[in-house]
Amino acid sequence: MTSHRVGWKVAWPSAVVLGVISSLNFDPVGLPFAMIVGVAGLAWLARGLSDARKRTVAVTGLLYGLGFMGPLIWWMNAVSHGAYVGLALAETLFFVPIMLALRAATRLRAWPVWGAGVWVLGEWARGRFPFTGFPWGRLAHTSIDTPFSSYARLVAMPGTSAVLFVVAALLVVVVTGPSLRRRATATAGIVALVGVGALLPTGIAGAAGTRQVALVQGDVPGVFLTWPRGEIFDLHAAETARLAERIRDGKVPQPDMVLWPENATDIDPYHDEVVRDQIENLSALLKAPILVGGIFDGPTVDTARNSGVVWTADGPGDRYDKLKPVPFGEYVPFRKEAGAIVNRLARDIPRDMLAGDQPGAMTIGDTRIGDTICYDIAYDSVTRRAVDGGAQLMVVQTSNAAFTGTSQPEQQWDISRLRAIETGRWVVVPSTNGISGVVDPSGRSVQRAPLHRPATISAQVTLASGKTPALVIGRYLEWLLVATGLAGWLLGARRKTS
Repeated sequence: MTSHRVGWKVAWPSAVVLGVISSLNFDPVGLPFAMIVGVAGLAWLARGLSDARKRTVAVTGLLYGLGFMGPLIWWMNAVSHGAYVGLALAETLFFVPIMLALRAATRLRAWPVWGAGVWVLGEWARGRFPFTGFPWGRLAHTSIDTPFSSYARLVAMPGTSAVLFVVAALLVVVVTGPSLRRRATATAGIVALVGVGALLPTGIAGAAGTRQVALVQGDVPGVFLTWPRGEIFDLHAAETARLAERIRDGKVPQPDMVLWPENATDIDPYHDEVVRDQIENLSALLKAPILVGGIFDGPTVDTARNSGVVWTADGPGDRYDKLKPVPFGEYVPFRKEAGAIVNRLARDIPRDMLAGDQPGAMTIGDTRIGDTICYDIAYDSVTRRAVDGGAQLMVVQTSNAAFTGTSQPEQQWDISRLRAIETGRWVVVPSTNGISGVVDPSGRSVQRAPLHRPATISAQVTLASGKTPALVIGRYLEWLLVATGLAGWLLGARRKTS
């Protein structure tokens, strides 16, 4: 039986505050361990609401979700206020069943374990529904720059979220435990989890030689969605030409590959001879293949693809089409109905970007890379499929120009850093106007380009030949945790006490 009871007058305002506290763990504030504290408070509320009406519990979850998601994705206002409100509300709704399930799980013995399953179940659902989901603001994401980040290499993102939830739950026991013995045991558990995290190894998953890479950041020609057609390509072509000059003059090492960001060209070089010739001439000058990110024509005039294409002096090679295009950002579900409500959708998104069906494992020169495009990096399956396809190095082609001056680029950068730890691979990020940079397999930011101006990064990276434990067991561990969460919800719902 829980040792306390909480009414709605305490639960509802507390939930809002706890949600806000959780959001402070992410940029722009970046307060370490804030989400652990917020989740611990939510677990305490769940236990205190053990016998409360479902409506009270549901509203508590809703208010936590608002307090959390509202500040977390404030950057979505850069797209539109409607997009921000719509996404924040959609994500907030997930916390209603999460809270109901968490209340049920906390009635059980060993409730921190059942609760960890519930939390991962919630993240699993948020990352898949509706459409392609939105796996943002996961508990695992707060582990960067803490002793817990190394768990990503061992148990992947779902397992890391579970570990952090257990820490939060044990914190509740430390503060509110019914006996000194239980509090001491919970304290020992926290110390053990921190200690294991501090000792777990990170780094390259089997070194297999080095490559010299060059990342081109061409910048953008003004405010997002006001660019004259072709100007963003001109900027990236110009910066690449300057790179070729520096290579010729011996100021920059000869690269094995040159990486352009997402949307580096809005003119399809498959169909435009002038653009194609420029790319091929640049590749010839560089004596290296270029990974071209761009908007490419789809099979119909109403469709397009957001893709990365390996291009050499001889023409195009391997290609990756973005697996997770963004609904209402890159394509419009229910276009006719949505357009009747929001007129600007037809103007801002005139073509629907089609999802690819093949992983981003591509050959560029004599190297196998794993390409991801922007939000792709937040999806576990995208990076896992690329490594399964033989990727020795991870690439994140991105364009955060729509979010210039917001916290979105830093939040995405931290996810990329965690992916480096999880995959045991170097991660290189070419961006249109920032953040472009290089991350080593321990998650350390090795280089970052200056923001919002043309720049080039040259770096030597080590290729990986093996797989981390996370890549081997990650998907199965997630299924186990999801099943644990469902079981905890069902079993706890049948009990009134724990």
